Amino acid sequence: MNKEENMEETDDKSFAELFEQSFKKPTRLEPGQKVEAVIVKITDEWIFLDLGDKSEGCLDKKELLDPDGKLTATEGDMISAYFLSAENNERLFTTRVSGGAAGNQYLEDAFHNRIPVEGVAEKEIKGGYEIKIAGSVRGFCPYSQLGLRRSDTPQDVIGKKLLFKITEYRDSGRSLVLSNRKVLEEERERIREELRKTLQKDMVVKGIVKSLRPFGAFVDIGGIECLLPISEVGWSRVDDLSTVLSPGQEVEVKVMELDWEKNRISVSLKAALPDPWLQLPARFPEESCHTGMVARLAPFGAFVTLAPGIDGLIHISQLGQGKRIIHPREVLAEGQAIGVRVIKIDAQSKRLSLALAGSSPQEQEEDDFRQYVEQQPAQKPDSPGALGAALLKARKGKAEKR
Repeated sequence: MNKEENMEETDDKSFAELFEQSFKKPTRLEPGQKVEAVIVKITDEWIFLDLGDKSEGCLDKKELLDPDGKLTATEGDMISAYFLSAENNERLFTTRVSGGAAGNQYLEDAFHNRIPVEGVAEKEIKGGYEIKIAGSVRGFCPYSQLGLRRSDTPQDVIGKKLLFKITEYRDSGRSLVLSNRKVLEEERERIREELRKTLQKDMVVKGIVKSLRPFGAFVDIGGIECLLPISEVGWSRVDDLSTVLSPGQEVEVKVMELDWEKNRISVSLKAALPDPWLQLPARFPEESCHTGMVARLAPFGAFVTLAPGIDGLIHISQLGQGKRIIHPREVLAEGQAIGVRVIKIDAQSKRLSLALAGSSPQEQEEDDFRQYVEQQPAQKPDSPGALGAALLKARKGKAEKR
């Protein structure tokens, strides 16, 4: 920037602003340090950056040209850049090392200052990939250093433009070892520190399903992957995640575990959904009849699903319809659709008692009586006992009224 241009800027600033700035010292930067800066001037060869202190930064204009030679930024834009060096009170920056003259000039600086370089995966070779960077320069990226985890389809990265760190620089740049993983790890750590300021337990956030595993799904919540256990996917039981989730799907989850020290974050999709048991009395009032599906058979009864997350139990004593059975499988099968009647609701304990829809409360009382008598010690035919006699008399009275 020439003297006349500096004088024009001075005229636009008040004396008080200039006086205050005269006491500010330029912020000390380390080579490779990343900064956010505003473009204040674009010349034929250079782009001048406002670093927020007394000094400016310089960036080679070639770095912001597209393949057609057109400038991709304008004055006033905010950009990210890496500090290279300081000469004659001028600070030299780079956005990243890429192809062209600027790339060839800064390649070694990128290695020493840990600045990302831009490259394209040309082809798969033994142990990794051949990466083309800075025009005709080629480097090697091992399989373990491409991505945060090993890909099942390594050929998918061929032709993609990615960022790498130069981990080894030999023979004047003719022998380079690159790592894409280090770039991603540093970016993940930066995002992690930003999230640490705002993310809290029990917070509901949006995320993207990244991958599915037998034990759960990994969900990206703004640059950080969290575990969504299979037990927390929904209120109903899920055996196969692919039936309810797919990679790329947007979900809303609740943060359940947040351990920054162990780098462990788990989320729940179920906890972010309304609890179906809260609406149970209104949806399935007592004595109402519904159609459900037998979800599971146990020695003591059958579990029947009425709605996702809502399972009720038909006790084995309610399944015989007057006939004693040893196991529910004698009359029911898993997956079978049956009509049921709601007997009792305990929403707080998440318990729902059911009976077969064809049975009446009176038949239920008779079944209860039959079960009671069968559990009593054997009596003489003419001596059922005082309580038994009273119950028999009550049953006989009911039969006479019919």
